[in-house]
Amino acid sequence: MSAHSTDPAPPPGCPAHDSGLSVPLYGPEFAADPQAYYEYMRHHGPTAPVELAPGVEATLVTDYTTALQLLQDSGTFRKDGRRWRDLNEGRISPDSPVLPLLVHRPNCMFTDGAEHLRLRQAVTDSFAQVDSRRLSQSTQRVSDYLITQFGTRGSADLLNDYAKQLPLFVFNELFGCPADIGDRVMFGIAGIFDGINAEKANAVLFQAVSELVQIKRNRPGDDVTSWLMQHQARLNDEEMAHQLVLLLGAGAEPLRNLIGNTLHRLLTNDRYANGGLIDEAIDDTLWENPPMANYAPHYPAADMEFAGQKVRAGDLMLISFAAANTGPTLTAARQAGSNRSHLAWSAGPHACPSKEPARLVTVSAIENLLNRLPDVELAVPEDSLTWRPGPFNRALATLPTRFTPMRTVRRPDPSAGGQTAAAGTPDDGGSRKPERGLWSSFLTWWKG
Repeated sequence: MSAHSTDPAPPPGCPAHDSGLSVPLYGPEFAADPQAYYEYMRHHGPTAPVELAPGVEATLVTDYTTALQLLQDSGTFRKDGRRWRDLNEGRISPDSPVLPLLVHRPNCMFTDGAEHLRLRQAVTDSFAQVDSRRLSQSTQRVSDYLITQFGTRGSADLLNDYAKQLPLFVFNELFGCPADIGDRVMFGIAGIFDGINAEKANAVLFQAVSELVQIKRNRPGDDVTSWLMQHQARLNDEEMAHQLVLLLGAGAEPLRNLIGNTLHRLLTNDRYANGGLIDEAIDDTLWENPPMANYAPHYPAADMEFAGQKVRAGDLMLISFAAANTGPTLTAARQAGSNRSHLAWSAGPHACPSKEPARLVTVSAIENLLNRLPDVELAVPEDSLTWRPGPFNRALATLPTRFTPMRTVRRPDPSAGGQTAAAGTPDDGGSRKPERGLWSSFLTWWKG
């Protein structure tokens, strides 16, 4: 870069210069200050070359208008991951940590046309049967259980002790997972999104949901898995398993981040100090710190020019929801009071089909936590918090808090239809036995 160049310097730790090197989105530097990276990329146009993991190249759309154009043009930009040219030509390592979130699966996220419509209709119709009151009660029940695990200590990591676990518990219940299957579902989803032995975690998750499908074929219940199975789309066993992997994973992980990021906002911003602005805090989080920062993989159907850049058929292209939401176009519109929506839920034919249930769970989880622990506060300086590295999520690594220790915990009262009743503090202080899975422990507590 010449001394007279007006181009901004790359953010700290970023090797990209005018040489055309891709901007890495997987290191701790990006996690610490992604907005600095987005600002740098915006200067060079509405798209930028990025690296999602070592050796995994993609084009990232950072501009709102350009993102909307791509998301709404399903004829030009396809979702079928089998089009991914770099993968087909052997340039992607089979053990890459990002592969489980990008590789093709026969589900409604990675299909196009009539097949996508068939699978998505099955999903939306099944979720439409979820009763909001039942979902709210389930969330409160899980919330109560998790709080009993740390409430007597007077301190907790609300990310790993609460926000990370609650969506998985709620979804396990919603989908009718037995104890052993639920334990493996939680292990698999955590491994895939944390990038820890992702290949093994992916295999464990798929095996668990495949067993769940067989159980529900024989003994259907009042749950999303059974409703999906009974839908007129007539999903076969493989399609069922892949829809479940999508719904459990794509539902639980963003929800974990939305709960965690909203709690972070509530605990670090005085304007939400009275605890009565949960809905506003959720909206602000979706605008400024969306739980899925960069995702929505697409592939051009043919070589073309897009947003001033040449792209080839099968190139991997992602949408930066975080950059689009906070870019000049949407920032100006938001300040002017425009009702134009943010992109946190995506847009177009593949927009999130369950944003209302997700919001309900988030509100219920946060309300119950603040009601049970009214004086909860951050236990460390805000600037000491760290964010999980990774190209897709926007998620804290930990959220340490402190509060007045609880003297009692709450357990389910079967006569109250799953509602909770006061009980004595357990002798072990709420600690879990290490030999038992998290879901198994919850089921024992609930039925006990």
